[in-house]
Amino acid sequence: MDVLDQLGSMREGKMSRRAFTRSLLAAGVAVATVPGATRKAMAAEGDQATYFTWGGYDIPELFGEYQEKNGELPNFSIFGASEEALTKIRGGFVVDVSHPCNQALPRWVNSGFFQPIDTGRLAHAGDVMPALTDLPGNDAGEGKLNMMPFDWGQTSITYRTDLFELEGEESWDMLWDQRYAGRLGSLAAGADAWWIGAIKAGVSFDELNTDEAFEKIAAVMREQRPLLRTYTDDTTTLEQALASGEMVAAMTWNSSAALLKSEGVPVAFAQPKEGALTWVCGLMIHKDAPNLDRAYDVIDSLLSVETGKFMINDYGYGHSNAKSFEGFDEEMLAGIGLSSDPLKILNAGHFQQPQSQEWETKMNGMFEEIKAGF
Repeated sequence: MDVLDQLGSMREGKMSRRAFTRSLLAAGVAVATVPGATRKAMAAEGDQATYFTWGGYDIPELFGEYQEKNGELPNFSIFGASEEALTKIRGGFVVDVSHPCNQALPRWVNSGFFQPIDTGRLAHAGDVMPALTDLPGNDAGEGKLNMMPFDWGQTSITYRTDLFELEGEESWDMLWDQRYAGRLGSLAAGADAWWIGAIKAGVSFDELNTDEAFEKIAAVMREQRPLLRTYTDDTTTLEQALASGEMVAAMTWNSSAALLKSEGVPVAFAQPKEGALTWVCGLMIHKDAPNLDRAYDVIDSLLSVETGKFMINDYGYGHSNAKSFEGFDEEMLAGIGLSSDPLKILNAGHFQQPQSQEWETKMNGMFEEIKAGF
């Protein structure tokens, strides 16, 4: 299928924009975008809501209900790490809805830039799994939540089963395997990589904020640095390198393994013997949201069964709406690191625990030094 055929398929709804973009990149075609972050996201009254999120969540497939109700998609602004997003908001960047994760929740709440979510204004709130809403620090009182859970999953290793020769069980040691120096990859955010370093170093998440823990984690991260071909916030880069064989293993989220499997690439999403990193991400409303009603429309659309089924089937992420899992086989879910029971996954791995702003700043500073080779 050539580019024009693919463009036609996208317009007819036969191919997602994400898949279309990937195919262009794979073919060496440059794709120009104008990110919403290039302007201040203070929408005027009557404009569409603005959604501040990770790359890959700015697609029509997630906003069927919103588009049907409001006639257009919301505006999008993209970030590469939650700390980057919070820093921008503290600097005056005003949006309607943002998309942080559980380990950042207390710091986002304590910033004072967000308002509690009135679950009574959400049509799908009653279908959200209680196991996900009952996160530490999420109860805002009076039946309201600080963050509405949306997606959840694992950070683990996607590896080429035909190119990576396992020695024993799947393990985080795979990303420290000197046999494959220069053919390993990693996500660039400390919110993933540093925590994986803690698992590798044998540091309990209850003991992260000690000088000893920092030294142990930094040591294993420095040991890994020369083995990595790249750190990147762009999952497409990792996926393309795995598909071509340029890389044989990389730290990824569930979505990378799901995508590569759907394209026939022989990969597996590892279940490390030490345990995967597990997380829950959700949606928060800015205290000065310019389009409050449409902010709730954004959240409701993301919580819908239609969106949930897409997230599970196409991205390989868990969804907060219990009804989204209907029709999915447990064996299929297990193959991409999921289950219809989120606690089965979250409790089986290492669930991220909120840390202080001081810890976050120190961790990110040290990790940036390590990435730079120091």
